[in-house]
Order: sequence, then structure tokens, then C-alpha cells
Amino acid sequence: MMLPIAPPALSAAETEALTDLWRRGTPENTLRAWERDLAYIAAWKRLAYAEELSWPESEAVALRFLLEHAQDLSTAAGPAREVAEALIAAGLRRSLACPAPSTLDRRIASWRAFHRMKNLASPFQAPLVAEARGRARRAAARPRQRKSANPVTREVLEKLLATCDASHRGLRDRACLMLGWASGGRRRAEIVALNHDDIDSRDFAEKGLLRIRLLSTKTTGKEAAPRLPLKGRAARAVMRWIAVAGIKDGPLFRPVSQADRVLKRRLTADGLRQILRHRLVLAGYPAGFASPHGLRAGFLTQAALDHTPLPAAMQLSLHRSVQQVQSYYADVDIAENPATDLLE
Repeated sequence: MMLPIAPPALSAAETEALTDLWRRGTPENTLRAWERDLAYIAAWKRLAYAEELSWPESEAVALRFLLEHAQDLSTAAGPAREVAEALIAAGLRRSLACPAPSTLDRRIASWRAFHRMKNLASPFQAPLVAEARGRARRAAARPRQRKSANPVTREVLEKLLATCDASHRGLRDRACLMLGWASGGRRRAEIVALNHDDIDSRDFAEKGLLRIRLLSTKTTGKEAAPRLPLKGRAARAVMRWIAVAGIKDGPLFRPVSQADRVLKRRLTADGLRQILRHRLVLAGYPAGFASPHGLRAGFLTQAALDHTPLPAAMQLSLHRSVQQVQSYYADVDIAENPATDLLE
């Protein structure tokens, strides 16, 4: 679905140029989220009003959208439930339950962005609609859900690494897990997106240091790709994988066949999830003990346990929100807080 970029006053050529500029200047993850949200919003409007989206949209439509997404429709009856059921049937909505506040906030933020693309005021800026949005957020508030059942702390990681042998599969899994954890708790999409030329090994022989280039993350794009340091055991594991697997270009992490042959294609995000599940079981943990996000949670939890200053941890994890990182630090037993020993 095409994003609604540019006001009607622009020529076709100007609209095309502005669309291209917008796409080049926006992170890919944001573009994908916008496209999903646009598909959802447009489908909701067609089902609720039998009309296409309007620019600008009316305050009445914005208010109805808020009201229908601020309640549990599983016990309701009427048009709102019928629309929700049609969205579920179309694969655009998961259930009749009240969407998470973060989901509603993201869709509204996208809708506002679509108005800005057309240089129009958003109906969500109207006082009544803005107030309703705040009330809806509080009414639907729910306890923070962990993305991983447990963090993969250093102790857990060491047990996983102990299951990795000298086979291609073992070397790949060791390098993959160590890089993902030690470079700041990388997201699985960031890990599998790495290519051979994203690994700068110029300082490896002298300092045992690699620099990992992340071309695309949730908070940065190609124009500001961070280069994160990877040292010691983790750096050696990555270099050994590259050497033994004979990787000279293309994807860094790849599937390995049953015959232990390294394939040419890229490892998928689900492939990384399967690697973690496999290693958890071999290490004696339940398969669902942790998800790939446990690497990220584990790095930050370990940073808190080791009393690493929060800004230092954020410099590697690339979090922008202090509050978000602080939540990992808050999960650590408060008795371990060094501030409790100040009098001692």
C-alpha cells in the first residue's frame, strides 16, 4: 500500500520526488510499521463507514477509532465487534481483546504522520480527541510484559556456549550467541542482517578487537550506522567462524545443513530463535526458557548485576530511553544496589 505522501497541490513529479526523499530518510522498520498501520486504518474505515480514508480525517472518525480500540469487544455486541471480527478474518487484528496501549499509540502516531505527509492538521490534535486518547491509554494500561520469559545472563550464556562443539553448527551458534550478547544485546533482526563486510577486523591482530557495523536498527538508519566494539572471546569466536566456514562476502550467519555444510543463504530471524531453543534444551533448560530478546535483556540485566553505569550500558545497547533501560536495572534485587552500602 502506498503511503499518502504529499499534498494535492504538488505535481506528479514533485510528489514522486518527495515520496522518494521520505523513504530514503526514514528507517526501514518505521516504513514497514507505517505500511502495516495504513493497511489497518484504511480497512477499519472501510468496514466502519463503507468509505475510504479522508484527508484530513474528521474528528468524529478519530474519536470512534479511539473508542472502539479502548475496550474489550469479546463481551460486546454491535457494529464495533462486527468490524473487529472482520479485521480478524482479514488477518489484520489478532483478537477481540482491547489492544495494548502501545499498539494504539503507534497506530495513532502513524495516522498523525500520514497527515503531516500531506501537510494537514491531524484530528488527534483536537482537545476532546487528545483527552480521550489519554484516558484510553490509562484505561487499557496493563503490567509490563517481558519479551523473554527470562534474561540470558552471563551464567546462562556460558551454559549455552558449553554445548557448542567444533562443528560448523557449533562454531556458528557460538559466534552468533556471543556476538548478539557481548555487542550490547542485539536484536535478532540485527544479528541475522549482518554481512561479512560489516565486520571490521583491522584491529583484531593487534588488539583482539572487532568493530561491528549495524546498517539498520530500530533507532538508527544507514546514514548513521553505529560501529560497536566486540572484544576478547566473542571477537575470536566470530573470526574463527568466518575462517572455518570460508566466508569471504555475503551474509555473516548462514544455515548449516544436516551434513554440517555451510549454505550460502542468510540465516533467518526464526532460524536464530531455533538456535537458541536448541541450545537451551542441550544446556538443560526448557525450550521456552528464553526468547532471542533474552540476549538483550540478559546483557542489560548482567550490566546491572555488575554495577555497570547505566550510560555505559546504553552506549552499547543503543537504547534512547533511559526509562526503558532503567527497567532492567530495577529488576535486579534492590539489596544488590551499591547505594545500600554507602554507610558501610
